[in-house]
Amino acid sequence: MEKAILIHVNSSKKEKLEAEESMQELKGLARAAGAESIHKIFQFLPEKNPKTLIGKGKISEIISLKNELQADLVIFDHNLSPIQQRNLEAKIQGKVIDRTQLILDIFAQRARSKEGILQVELAQLNYLLPRLLGKGKALSRLGGGIGTRGPGEKKLEEDRRRIQDKISKIKKDLLKIKKRRAIQRKSRNKGPVPIVSLVGYTNAGKSTLFNTLSKENVFISSQLFATLDPVIRRVSFSDGLCFFLSDTVGFIKKLPVELISSFKATLEELREADCICHVIDITSSQYSSQKDAVDNILSELGTSEIPIIEILNKIDLLPDESALLEKNRRSNEHLVYISAKNGNGIQNLKEKLHSILFKDLKLFYLSIPKSRKEIIKSFPKWSVVLKRREKNDCYELKIMANPKLILNYLPFVKKGEKNW
Repeated sequence: MEKAILIHVNSSKKEKLEAEESMQELKGLARAAGAESIHKIFQFLPEKNPKTLIGKGKISEIISLKNELQADLVIFDHNLSPIQQRNLEAKIQGKVIDRTQLILDIFAQRARSKEGILQVELAQLNYLLPRLLGKGKALSRLGGGIGTRGPGEKKLEEDRRRIQDKISKIKKDLLKIKKRRAIQRKSRNKGPVPIVSLVGYTNAGKSTLFNTLSKENVFISSQLFATLDPVIRRVSFSDGLCFFLSDTVGFIKKLPVELISSFKATLEELREADCICHVIDITSSQYSSQKDAVDNILSELGTSEIPIIEILNKIDLLPDESALLEKNRRSNEHLVYISAKNGNGIQNLKEKLHSILFKDLKLFYLSIPKSRKEIIKSFPKWSVVLKRREKNDCYELKIMANPKLILNYLPFVKKGEKNW
């Protein structure tokens, strides 16, 4: 495991609490990438140095600590310009990476699907392209490890033209995948089954909730960004209605621009959702700012017209769990307290989802003569067929449908049917 020194520079003493929270998150990111944080440095700097971000005195301090603690790399909780990164590496004589590069490295380790791998590689190449000047020699000197994964040294030693050609090819491949995903979404949207997307700050408990709702067993980890590739499963209600549930990559404050653009195809799934479930870790001291970070990204993606349920998760870790669950029973708001781990509050969540997803549907009973049985084939395209049974001269169906779509089938509707 690589040993890392973490550095945060803030321009105002008022930012102390925010700086400490950001540094704690950076420590979690470093751990997720495979590094042990052995020292943290905070510096108040009203004016940042355009060449090295920090001053000569702080650089000397880092050099001494690096040698004393035998650190392998220095991680800045900021985005460094190409010039700043090169100058710092030259002076420190070691590997220096910024927050963006660290996050990209985690994604490079975690991506599994073809799309995810391509998206990460595209983000890394876009990030590294302006840093290619002299970078090949620098990487040879620094060796492997965090910040050097992904495209690799050989690719970084190629000239800009070949890197740009590679970027163009990846974009074309992603466009093909995007078109295929659009076709898949269109196919899902043809039917009456709604789509629910889980979103939230990384490590908020989305995957645990996904498993609880879908009775699946997707990978769960306490590390940041445990889920990268979207997963979709079918979730059913006791009355036979159902929806598609989609898990997405966790969001984070200061998410790299390179990742937002390259993962656009994945995040576009959110705009197709009928409801978005925003999972929030209520036990986090930073949950308010984490919620704001997710809300801002959702706003940028243009999801304002989609209903959102705020899910305050991990109440099993709080002393007033029972009181919070009682709030669920009294509240009509799009907010619910749950423990995805022990299942408390899940029924309240499902009730809210049911009322949002199927508010326009009504229950109908139909009797279709066998001479007209061909029309039954169209029913799954515009209604939810809950039950179907055959009698001597007809087929009887129990369906949920929008009353506007039932007009053409009014002659077959039976009123007051109870025997199902």
